[in-house]
Amino acid sequence: MTESSEVKLHFLDYWRVIKLRLGLILLTFFLVMVTAGVYVFFLPRQYYSKVTVEIKPEVANRATDINGPYASAGRTDPQFLATQFRLLKTSEILHPVIDKLDLMKKLSPPGMMMPKDWVRESLARSMVVQEQRNTTLVEIGVYNTDKDLAPLIANTIANEYRDKRIAEMRTNIDNTLAEMKDELQTKRLEVVKLFQEASLIRQEESIIDTDPENNTANLSIKAERGIAGLEGQMIDQQALVDKLRNQLTRIEQLQPEELMEVLRTLNMEDQTVTKTLPLLQDATAEEAKYLSSGLGENHPRVKSLRAQREVYKKILSDQLNNIKRAQKNKLGIEESTLATTEKNLAAQSKSHIDEKTRMSRYVEKKSAYISSKQLLQLIEQRYQAAKFDNQISMTPVKIWENATPGLYPEKPSVPLYMVLASVFGLIVGIGLAFFVEYLDTSVKTIDDVERHLGLPVLAVIPTDVSILLKQKRDSADAEAYRILKGNIELNLPDRNANTYTMVSGGPGEGKSTTLSNLAYTYARGGANVLVVDADLRRPTQHKFFDVDNAVGLVDYLHGRVTLDEIIKTSRLDNLSIVPSGQLSQEDVGILNGPRMAELIHQLKRQYDIVFFDSPPILGVSDASVLVSEVDHSIMVVQHRRFPRNMLNRVKTTVLHVGGQLIGVVLNNVDTRHDDSYRYYSNYKDYYSTPKRGLPGETKKLEPAPAKRDGEDDY
Repeated sequence: MTESSEVKLHFLDYWRVIKLRLGLILLTFFLVMVTAGVYVFFLPRQYYSKVTVEIKPEVANRATDINGPYASAGRTDPQFLATQFRLLKTSEILHPVIDKLDLMKKLSPPGMMMPKDWVRESLARSMVVQEQRNTTLVEIGVYNTDKDLAPLIANTIANEYRDKRIAEMRTNIDNTLAEMKDELQTKRLEVVKLFQEASLIRQEESIIDTDPENNTANLSIKAERGIAGLEGQMIDQQALVDKLRNQLTRIEQLQPEELMEVLRTLNMEDQTVTKTLPLLQDATAEEAKYLSSGLGENHPRVKSLRAQREVYKKILSDQLNNIKRAQKNKLGIEESTLATTEKNLAAQSKSHIDEKTRMSRYVEKKSAYISSKQLLQLIEQRYQAAKFDNQISMTPVKIWENATPGLYPEKPSVPLYMVLASVFGLIVGIGLAFFVEYLDTSVKTIDDVERHLGLPVLAVIPTDVSILLKQKRDSADAEAYRILKGNIELNLPDRNANTYTMVSGGPGEGKSTTLSNLAYTYARGGANVLVVDADLRRPTQHKFFDVDNAVGLVDYLHGRVTLDEIIKTSRLDNLSIVPSGQLSQEDVGILNGPRMAELIHQLKRQYDIVFFDSPPILGVSDASVLVSEVDHSIMVVQHRRFPRNMLNRVKTTVLHVGGQLIGVVLNNVDTRHDDSYRYYSNYKDYYSTPKRGLPGETKKLEPAPAKRDGEDDY
């Protein structure tokens, strides 16, 4: 079985309980509705009146806003209205209202004068204060049994609240102006003092300030311009020294013949080098020319050129030394100049630091003066705005609509009460139904019978079954007993057994009706059947068979009549009955004798099937005697009547006296309210279908005769 099937099964079980206990649910629902109706009927009728007011924030709060007197005009504190709602119900507002309208007398119970605090609590509970969404409008409502007093109270509360707010606003503004005036005077003295201290420091330190009233003004500091010039000069001097060092390094690595080219690269001009170097180059070239023409090393012309070349080299070498000395002298001079510049810059920096230290005192004092002056101006603006607001007539609470008497009572709301009562009644009814179902330990299903008694269920007999013997034709009721007959024959451990009795735990379980209809079913099947009414205390079978009960089993057991004299026939030739006869006080316990046992053995041989009707087995000994003598017993259990413990006791009693139980008949099952038994009564649909070809023919059943008062059908 799938999970969805299990859920469906559980739902059907719940629905079955609701259907079975529908009467209890409807009764509970009806009682709750009636109780609610009576309660609402006696509740006092209350009228509702409301006054609409507009509540504004405190004017003094806006006047003292740091961003300006009207910076918060478009904003409302979300906690403001909630606070005002609470204040409307305080004693500061309600006590004057109680005094003005003499509510201590009007709201106190008749003949009593309650304290003022009790009246205030009662009045506060009758008030409804709520905000109209997205507006600053507030509704102040009052419930009262007097439709004329309700608007009077609401209007008085609104007026009292308005007067309190106006008085509070005036007091707050006056207090604010006084505090601001004191603060303004203190701040003025502080500004004058700071200005005097800043001026004194400026004079002592000889500071030049172009605008003492502005923080962004330039302060004249000579040391700053001297340091800037020295720093630039030192950078230029350092660059020149580095350049001279590089040139000297290159010159020291030169040969005389490379001097002219390198000097040109270093941007250095020398006339001697410029004149002599070309002559050296020409002499060298001429010498190479003569040597290549074939002249020897000792040729006069070659020697002359070689001598000239040596002279030119000597001139260039001397000139190179002169250039080196000149470059070194220049480098020394520039390095000395650089050292002097660095020394002057260090002295100037030290002097500048001292001047900055002296300047910081002035800057700090000037900043404090300007800040205090700006704050003083802001306070003056706020003070002037507060004075202006105080002169303007502003109302923190404005009444837009006064309360009027209600046309009809607002409380109690009868539809609301009845809807809640109906819901509550259904919940209580269904809950009570499930609680009763939980407490009910009777047999409810076939599974209950088989689980707790360990016996098979032979048949399920529905409610309102008639006496088959009194019906003129076959009906759907007979099918249940045919099923019972078939199951009995299938469950017989001994095929030769032909004597039966039906037992039950208490009266009214339908034991006698079941036995009569089962005997009729056997007789219709062709068996020779006898019904013995052994329920001597409360006989019933003679009524079903329409026979006289003057003489019967009791007379036979006393030996006053023969067996043939007490056997009565029915409208079926093969169905007979032995009535019980009249039982006297002396005849109690007559079944517990040998003559009864002999009768059972004689009837067993004489008839195919013999049924013995018996009283309830619990509390009456006659049933135990019959159970011990007959072949088999069948237990009749009425659906949802007796607890399972009682049924187990019946089974134990039967087994204890030696009886053999072959099964259980579950009787008086209401299949209309219990779907789990619908499969056992489907034959009724078959019998209710009219035959084709006989449009006017219908089955007319003869119901069982009504029971007289005090009569219980076993």
